Amino acid sequence: RNDAATVLRRLIRSLPTRKGVLGIATCDKGLPAMMIALAAQTSLPCVIVPGGVTLLPEQGEDAGKIQSLGARFAHGLITLEEASDLGCRACASPGGGCQFLGTAATSQVVAEALGLAVTHSALAPSGQQIWLEMAKRSANALMDMSADHITTADILTQDSLHNAMVTHAAFGGSTNLLLHIPAIAHAARLPRPTVDDWARINRSTPRLVDVMPNGPTGYGTVQVFLAGGVPEVMLHLRDLGLLKLNARTVNGHTLGEELETWEHSQRRTKLRARLQHLDNVDPDDVILNPTQARQKGLTSTITFIKGNLAPQGSVIKSTAIDPGVVDADGIYRNTGPARVFTSERAAIAAVKGLSENPVRAGDIIALIGCGPMGTGMEETYQLTSALKYLPHGKTIALITDARFSGVSTGACIGHVGPEALAGGPLGKLQDGDMIQIVIDRVNLSGSIDVLNVDLASRTPHPELKLNPDLPDDTRLWAALQNVSGGTWGGCVYDVDAILARLDHGH
Repeated sequence: RNDAATVLRRLIRSLPTRKGVLGIATCDKGLPAMMIALAAQTSLPCVIVPGGVTLLPEQGEDAGKIQSLGARFAHGLITLEEASDLGCRACASPGGGCQFLGTAATSQVVAEALGLAVTHSALAPSGQQIWLEMAKRSANALMDMSADHITTADILTQDSLHNAMVTHAAFGGSTNLLLHIPAIAHAARLPRPTVDDWARINRSTPRLVDVMPNGPTGYGTVQVFLAGGVPEVMLHLRDLGLLKLNARTVNGHTLGEELETWEHSQRRTKLRARLQHLDNVDPDDVILNPTQARQKGLTSTITFIKGNLAPQGSVIKSTAIDPGVVDADGIYRNTGPARVFTSERAAIAAVKGLSENPVRAGDIIALIGCGPMGTGMEETYQLTSALKYLPHGKTIALITDARFSGVSTGACIGHVGPEALAGGPLGKLQDGDMIQIVIDRVNLSGSIDVLNVDLASRTPHPELKLNPDLPDDTRLWAALQNVSGGTWGGCVYDVDAILARLDHGH
């Protein structure tokens, strides 16, 4: 993400006749990188064209579920022929992001909620006529912005950041946006949201979208688009008084004006009717009003938890915890022995039963040294995917200083801070330590603690070390982002903070 953002910024600077930027991007890294790059163009008009989503297969499994094929094959749950067939069927159309609300789809939602993309552009069926029409609308919006002297600095404000965070919560978006939105804010020279800001917004914003992988029914992202997409969700948020309606958009109007237009538009009526006709799906079952959402059991998605293993905080998509291991009061409680790993590969081998000491039901996996300073803040999706479809996978929890895919499910706690290699207590865990996890999915609070151990008196885990294969430029980035706010600061450079450290001889 950071590398791509740097290249895009330099490319824009290299064009001496530049008058505006139309940025087309789709997926997990490219779209956040594009938003970061365009956020820095404070004196230029900029518009993002989200690349849209691929269609669901009529038969088979979606692109999220098929990513566990390897784990299922390893455990003898499917044959190689079945795995091949499912993989080939997963995407019903070329191009676009995944059919579930992972990092790619959430990034599209956030781009529109920030005001950087035209109204009702996120999650469009990629390459279809309606997507091409949206691209033309985006180009026209850029020309109008240039003529009206509207720049990105007029669009990206504290109010638009607030709207993006509220919309993210209402969709139940990917936890990776907790890394991307602070980075976008920093590029736009705005204050970065804190853990407390995220927690406050997630506690006050109801989840209104029934979409994969959160469920409960789990509609596809293109069905969310047909049900009204971002502006439809924002209508409900507007009625709840949760949005800053004076924020400007690339359409040249305020958010409030755009929502008023959308509410009475033929486009809205036509597309919602199309969803009902083609898929026999009521659009109000996909995007729900707050009362319906409560009745259907939709709860807020992200919980921010602290404890003696995560003094700075950590994050979990609490709705992804299997309901079968949640108590009747809505609280997930788990106390179990630690299984400590310093690489995702070793953890996966133990989960698949390919090591001498396999992971067992009730274990709590601690994957350490995989934050920015360890591996460059890698995504540990293969591990969470391997756990997801095991018969006893729901009884296993995961704690790590790494991050997850936006489609990850299970009791998976990530972004633990401080990270192990920055002196975090997570790096002092040993096999067999008893860990207690408490997550209140109703009040969005909880804790992760190691019991009956004085971590302060311990030395770090003997296998905890920098990845020897980490390139020098990544090692430099890891060190500099660590003094720039670290994981919760978006994993970016804060040049002023770095220069201040240098001036003081650190």
